[in-house]
Amino acid sequence: MAPISTLPLATTPKPVSSSCSSSSLSIKAVAYSAGGIDVVSKWTVLPEGASALGELRLSVSDLPMLSCQYIQKGLFFTPPPMATPALVSLLVSTLARALALFPALAGRLATLADGSVVILCNDAGVEFSYAVAPSLLMPGALPPNADVPPAVKSFFPLDGAVSFQGHFRPLAAFQLTELGDGAVFLGAAVNHAVVDGTSFWNFFNAWAELCRGGHPVPPDFRRSYFGESKAVLRFPGGRGPEVTFPVGAPLRERIFRFSRHAILALKSRANGGRGGGGDSTAEICGKQLHDKKAVAAEVKKQEISSFQSLCALVWRSVTRSRKRLPPEATTTFRMAVNCRRRVAPPVEPNYFGNAIQSIPTQATVGEVSTRDLRWSAALLHRGVAAHGDEKVRRGVSDWEATPRCFPLGNPDGAGLTMGSSNRFPMYEGNDFGWGLPVAVRSGRANKFDGKMSAFPGRAGGGSVELEVCLAPDTMVALLQDDEFMSYVEVE
Repeated sequence: MAPISTLPLATTPKPVSSSCSSSSLSIKAVAYSAGGIDVVSKWTVLPEGASALGELRLSVSDLPMLSCQYIQKGLFFTPPPMATPALVSLLVSTLARALALFPALAGRLATLADGSVVILCNDAGVEFSYAVAPSLLMPGALPPNADVPPAVKSFFPLDGAVSFQGHFRPLAAFQLTELGDGAVFLGAAVNHAVVDGTSFWNFFNAWAELCRGGHPVPPDFRRSYFGESKAVLRFPGGRGPEVTFPVGAPLRERIFRFSRHAILALKSRANGGRGGGGDSTAEICGKQLHDKKAVAAEVKKQEISSFQSLCALVWRSVTRSRKRLPPEATTTFRMAVNCRRRVAPPVEPNYFGNAIQSIPTQATVGEVSTRDLRWSAALLHRGVAAHGDEKVRRGVSDWEATPRCFPLGNPDGAGLTMGSSNRFPMYEGNDFGWGLPVAVRSGRANKFDGKMSAFPGRAGGGSVELEVCLAPDTMVALLQDDEFMSYVEVE
């Protein structure tokens, strides 16, 4: 294919070429700016081969996400050792191959006559854009000990798109942004009714593996794991749902880093200084001395995890920082959990779709603020430990009885919601051929006062990064909270 010409800009990028066949690619030369980012060219990328999937019905775990905005996540990389035309060509051609493995992403949503919503695997394609940010360098995009710069939000396509709009918008879009120092950011926006975080990163990993010349494992598209539900969501006039939180409310967003040492210290503190087990360990051992494996499994089950310990710290600290909350008010900590291993038989790890539920834990503001960390951590632990097959299926039955969209938000000002996961392969597996990512960032989507996302720490070893969105006055107070900040790694 001949090089794609671009419209002239104040800073003219190199022309972009692609080795994709014309049957899998259509191109528009465009030029527009948003937040200091100049979008140079946009492609519609089609799967390399025709899909044979037909229709995929949205499951009871997919449908509630129709009111959520698209998932927006992306990765910073140091300057790739190749020219921009070759880089874009590689990404576009391998994206076409990835879509052949994941044809659901190249489709569109459709509502059938009975009200059910399906993914039409019709090979309509996804968007891929190339953009430049000549005035922004990577150190400026990743400032230490500071709020996330607003410019980062312009690295993502389909900003503000609601998942129901997948009826007429692409189910996925990608943007490669080249910074002034040659560093790049690869951002993705994917329909939340089509993927959860596990599926999102499985796709990203597969795309990266194709770039390295590998052969990724195909996804599992079976829709029978949660039963053949006939429940439907109905939207008067076909308009679809609106987001359930105030878009554009004042927020501050910051990345807090917790080292492996800090996480282990929190875990030890949450488990009473014994690293897990507590007083019940002796009782377990006394009853089951004949079965060491059973003892180890039971001790592990009762142990408060590292992540639950970290969540307890955040719950306490943010609740204290919300100065206007009365002690008798109820505060809720919601944690998204992956149900793939919580049901019997378990769902395949490469299941493509949503398989998540939200676990709410409630207490009064006074209790969370004043009782010790172990108390709050134990509350969170009990909720997570009890969320097995019976609880998951009861949640499905309750939803089928009263179908509704997921109420994302913080209407009473006392809630926190933890999304994403520090176990997702955001660094490992995402080498596109020029090294591992430097940092993970997200866009504006699905953010409100109290929304948090967990990322694995770049250093590995169990370190964690938390993306925290709070009302400005709450963020000021949190940064002055001695207990919280004593665990935060300052650069």
